[in-house]
Amino acid sequence: MSMRFCILGSGSSGNCALLQTEQTRVLVDAGFSARKTGQLLAAVGESLEKIEAIFLTHEHGDHAAAITGLARHPHIKVFANAATARVLQADLAHRIDWQLFETGTRFRFRDLEIQSFSVPHDAQEPVGFVFANGNDDLLSPRRRLAWLTDLGHAPRHIQEHIREVDVVVVEANHCTDLLKADTKRPWSVKQRISGRHGHLSNQSARELLESVASPRWRQIYLTHLSRDCNSPDTVERAFASTMSTLGCAFSVVAPGASTPFYDFL
Repeated sequence: MSMRFCILGSGSSGNCALLQTEQTRVLVDAGFSARKTGQLLAAVGESLEKIEAIFLTHEHGDHAAAITGLARHPHIKVFANAATARVLQADLAHRIDWQLFETGTRFRFRDLEIQSFSVPHDAQEPVGFVFANGNDDLLSPRRRLAWLTDLGHAPRHIQEHIREVDVVVVEANHCTDLLKADTKRPWSVKQRISGRHGHLSNQSARELLESVASPRWRQIYLTHLSRDCNSPDTVERAFASTMSTLGCAFSVVAPGASTPFYDFL
């Protein structure tokens, strides 16, 4: 096994994924309560006791809610940049085992190599990640996964970071027309969501993938769908031509849904 990956939950109510290698089990974001995260892990035969680290993209609750319940799990290391850690720690009574990194740097944890990179979102210092495992030889081929959620647009450096990965996890947050027609959100919230530091629309996510169109990609997950302003059917229609031309598998992750394990072979 080089890596195994599954999304435990995705959407405005919480985002979290499990990444396994031969040497470690980690979470990418932890946007549910610690109790809920434990239940989601139990559903795939795992537990918080087995998790060694959490990698946080930013401080928003739908990506970091579990941090408040980690007092019972002091063995878990939490990787974040200083700005994210500072905001989260300020509201906690217990001390987190922070593992700080500088945005834009590459670092290691166990047999994982992690590349962090900045993304444009309305948080303190949000990041995306590329996780890599393997020695790039016949016995241990190198495999890579990109985690890219919560960004209002995709600067060129983001395109380059996702070009050479095997699996891309990217948000397709909203349908522009459904967001405009939504009656639950005030105009200011709609402006935030659709702005350059908000969330990718279906069209923006599609344009990002088509602008790179890497032949290396094997699997793309479309995630972080809005319950009110998007739907799996809407996403599938928006990406129909892209799915047929890119030559890789697509999974549209419904709000609150999990995915089967993806094995990097």
